[in-house]
Amino acid sequence: MYESLTSLLPKLQGAEYGEWIIDRENDGSPEHPKQFPFVAYGRSVTDLENAIYRFIDEHKEMELTRYGDILEKADIQWDAQSMKQADVSTLDGRTVMALLVGAVRAERFCDGALLNFCEDGSVAKWLQRLKKIDEGLDGASACFRMRQRNKV
Repeated sequence: MYESLTSLLPKLQGAEYGEWIIDRENDGSPEHPKQFPFVAYGRSVTDLENAIYRFIDEHKEMELTRYGDILEKADIQWDAQSMKQADVSTLDGRTVMALLVGAVRAERFCDGALLNFCEDGSVAKWLQRLKKIDEGLDGASACFRMRQRNKV
């Protein structure tokens, strides 16, 4: 189910995730306004971000646009510290996806947030968990499917 995301793991390992672009040429005058620092993301992170948005669109039943609520139900706050420290070993795929969506959405409010999640290994850890779920190494994916069937 998560192959579109987990297939990016090799591409992300050892990749250049991105770099901060800092304007050191302009002096801030009206003629030479300074540009705010921003992150220029590498291809691997851009591909991951696009894959996450496609997954959200293709799996509306997971209601990933409500990632904050999903994280809250798992006692995870939508902040970098809580998300990074979350023990994903027992989380179901929906909750792990909420972590990924939360990381991507955090970038909208704080430049470099996604870069930080990539550089510290959080994104790789979350993708590894999804891979284990896909491989059937635990019952989390089966539990989610059963809950979805019982909703009807």
